[in-house]
Amino acid sequence: MLDPELRHLEFPGLSNKTYLNTAAEGIPPASSLEAFRQYQEDKLLGMDGRERLFQAFDESRQSAADLLELSAGEISFCSSTSEAYNLLATAIDFPDGAEAILTNLDFPSGATPWLRHPDKPTVRLWKHRNGELAADDLKELLNERTRLVQVSLVSFLTGYRLEWETIRDLVREKSPQAVLSVDVTQAAGRVALDCLDADCLFASGYKWLLGSHGSCLVAIPKSSTHRLVVKAGGWYHLSNAFDEDRFERAETFPGAAGFAVGMPSFPAIYSLKHGMDLIRSVGVKAIAARGDQLVSQLHEGLQQLGIPTMSPHQPGNSSGIVSFQSESDARLNAFLRERNIHVMHQAGRIRIAVHGYNTGEDISRLLAALEEFQRTS
Repeated sequence: MLDPELRHLEFPGLSNKTYLNTAAEGIPPASSLEAFRQYQEDKLLGMDGRERLFQAFDESRQSAADLLELSAGEISFCSSTSEAYNLLATAIDFPDGAEAILTNLDFPSGATPWLRHPDKPTVRLWKHRNGELAADDLKELLNERTRLVQVSLVSFLTGYRLEWETIRDLVREKSPQAVLSVDVTQAAGRVALDCLDADCLFASGYKWLLGSHGSCLVAIPKSSTHRLVVKAGGWYHLSNAFDEDRFERAETFPGAAGFAVGMPSFPAIYSLKHGMDLIRSVGVKAIAARGDQLVSQLHEGLQQLGIPTMSPHQPGNSSGIVSFQSESDARLNAFLRERNIHVMHQAGRIRIAVHGYNTGEDISRLLAALEEFQRTS
């Protein structure tokens, strides 16, 4: 991704456009077509190909484990983060008076299951200040009734990256009984994850991990395996699915394995492994180092244009996302698209996403277009 030859080979469609919208849709490598072909070849064998399908599932678990520096037993897959969070909701009980802490920088899939939880926990909102989540504000919310703290390592909205160690230590000290859940959708594959000691981590596969729709990476570290047992029907996640007592009880595998409730989404899993393998071959640290340079270039250029960002630039703790508010977001987006520059616009916000396949020229083209828009508007 960082090498011009590899970029041309794997991402030929980027040769004539500036794509800065990975936070919405990642661009899978061209060679991932081979993953889908392999799936189809295996599926064409009918039942004889099923062993290959499940072998691919296990190989993908190992690839994800290698990427995150965990063990394969700590990894599984769902079809989406929404599915993963709804399954997580079955694994957490909220006794009377129990509370869940959410942030207003989280994506809906990580926040809304707790609003619909049958135990009806009291939801307390950790609000950002000028784009940052202050530890002192969280400290005021934590107590002995807290059963869940749900955060995103990188906010989809602003690109703010959580200061993980400070938050982790605070939660463990003030609410040791709470499950600490982290959405790493906007981080995995782009930044080196420092939150692998959370109780659970979820990441959509079709963004920075360069996979397809239909995949969500689930990671439950060993320390939390027996703490998180999904209470959902299904079969693949049950240890007694075909035992004689299967109509009397349903025994879920604890931890990550419990999140694969039915037949896996094999095409997406084949594709996701291909994307993760490419990221591993380049190295997340290398992607982060180069990407952070481009993000710094972007911040500097926006500052020169007098465009304030929605969260402050944090050298050494940055992400791949930079957002700014714009009353002309739709008009600005159309202006950029005319110049084949792709960003996200939504509700008065422009979001720019910088991955390992982006270049300094991409940033320069974007900044030049923004300057032209300012001058001509």
